[in-house]
Amino acid sequence: MITGVQDIYYNVSDMKKAIGFYTEALQMKLRFEEDGWTSLDWGGVQVGLHPTEPGETIQRVSRDSHGVHGQATLTLKSNDIREDRVRIEKFGGKILGEDDAPWGHMLVFEDLDGNVLKLMRAKY
Repeated sequence: MITGVQDIYYNVSDMKKAIGFYTEALQMKLRFEEDGWTSLDWGGVQVGLHPTEPGETIQRVSRDSHGVHGQATLTLKSNDIREDRVRIEKFGGKILGEDDAPWGHMLVFEDLDGNVLKLMRAKY
């Protein structure tokens, strides 16, 4: 029986830099770290970072109106996207787009390895 979400994880090329980005820019809490895996906590959701092999590229799958979709996409809640955007850019995140829609406001961005994440302020 499926009982819930175990984790969401991204492949990263430089674990130390990725940990810095996720803990500083996105303010996640570091829970566990070893050579082949890092676990972070974001409000009870486990987010993992998995190292890629040297020279390995991270596959991109598709692009739609909300940005690129790769192996995973983590959407975080935000109550101040403008402030969060400044912090994300300060720590090296690349902004892909921003959209104001009837359901809310969304910011789409990449981490240091080109993994896509989103910030959303829902209107409902």
